[in-house]
Amino acid sequence: MNRLLVVRHGQTEWNIAGRIQGSTDIDLDATGQAQAAEAAPELAAYEPVRIISSDLRRAVDTARPIAELTGVEVELDKRLRERAYGPWEGLTQVEIAERFPQDHRRWRSQEPLQHPDIETWGELHRRTAEAVRDIVESEVEGTAIVVCHGGSARQIIGGVLGWDETSTSSLSGMDNAHWAELRRMRSGKWRLYGYNLGVPAPHTIGASPLAKDQQASR
Repeated sequence: MNRLLVVRHGQTEWNIAGRIQGSTDIDLDATGQAQAAEAAPELAAYEPVRIISSDLRRAVDTARPIAELTGVEVELDKRLRERAYGPWEGLTQVEIAERFPQDHRRWRSQEPLQHPDIETWGELHRRTAEAVRDIVESEVEGTAIVVCHGGSARQIIGGVLGWDETSTSSLSGMDNAHWAELRRMRSGKWRLYGYNLGVPAPHTIGASPLAKDQQASR
């Protein structure tokens, strides 16, 4: 494979409410469905030979319009799910700060969280790396589209580029129904050609506004 598009799912009601989704299976809202439909022709124009999605509905329903336009079947992989936030899922920032003040402080300071039911960035990095390893190492020419989530997208991108966790965390969260484009060079190394691309999709890094930090957790 010589090109990889990493796509964040469309909008959900919990995105708008500022609730942490994590591994909770939330549907796209009406806006998210429209975003997926609008992004699909742009993504289909890359002529993907594979479409791989997180098995959570908000990702699958973002991938499906691309599949309908291209005739490429959507492959599901639960390893592409968002970071699992355990007891935080369904809560807003204010509610997390009230119920888990110490871990909330660590989170805002980008320090490791201590709660045993919250997946670490390292654990997320490892499982997403396993999910995309076969894709990026494939000798098949063409484009693969991976549809996932804000946090898992960052870890996938950083993993493909060989970045450590600190460098990966410096990426902002992508907007809903936006994507990153990575290409493999003749040397075999991967490079980031575009980030937070949307409709219309200007193929330059930084062409779209940066998403809020919190969106990377949803």
